[in-house]
Amino acid sequence: MLQIHQFPHPPLENYGVLIHDPKTGETAAIDVGHGPSYQSAIAETGWTPTQIWVTHHHHDHITGLAALKVSSGAGVFGPAGIDGIDHVLSGGDSFQFAGRDVSVIHTPGHTMDMLNYHIASDGVVFTGDTLFVMGCGRLFEGAAADMWTSLQKLMDLPEQTRVYCSHEYTMSNAKFALSVDPENLALRNRAIEVEQLRDQGDPTVPSTIAAELATNPFLRCSDAKIRNHLHMENASDAEVFAELRKRKDNF
Repeated sequence: MLQIHQFPHPPLENYGVLIHDPKTGETAAIDVGHGPSYQSAIAETGWTPTQIWVTHHHHDHITGLAALKVSSGAGVFGPAGIDGIDHVLSGGDSFQFAGRDVSVIHTPGHTMDMLNYHIASDGVVFTGDTLFVMGCGRLFEGAAADMWTSLQKLMDLPEQTRVYCSHEYTMSNAKFALSVDPENLALRNRAIEVEQLRDQGDPTVPSTIAAELATNPFLRCSDAKIRNHLHMENASDAEVFAELRKRKDNF
């Protein structure tokens, strides 16, 4: 199995990730939002990146990219339009990392260039700012319909898939989820667990697809109780999603 080292980095609530295959020695860095933090993680683990995967163009995901590319010599994989990309990727593409297929999932919504990376052999997906623990990304570039379509792609992954996202927004997301899905016992129990983890200084990431399907309101647009709460019993799932995203923006 791959070894995964997750670490916080500035600005607050951001996560960096290194993925390492102990057999081949290959290492991938997911985004590089803060160069010094990645250098510290490399020094701590002894893993020098051979690849860098970029999810999207926002500065808190690429600020340290150029420096790490130079210092490591890693090849950079990601969407078009970002300086330093060596291998331009689109949804439906795949590439090799440590003898494994990495599937590229295009998930527009937060940005239109957003890519997620799924390694089916190890049951893990890196969702950038698309799917968060009990939340989803704000719609900076895409429309609600774009994000709903993108989330459905992730909902179709095997339920045991571990979900690594780029931010620790879970406390806020849990509070919002409870405001629109208050009768969900699994959600109420999870919110308690999340509060305990954060009180101890522990991360809430990674999650799983199964946990998100059970407790993330943005994946539960067909749920009758959420629809009743919103008075949207006859709306489409996409319309329910749009209303949830609007409410979260103003929460």
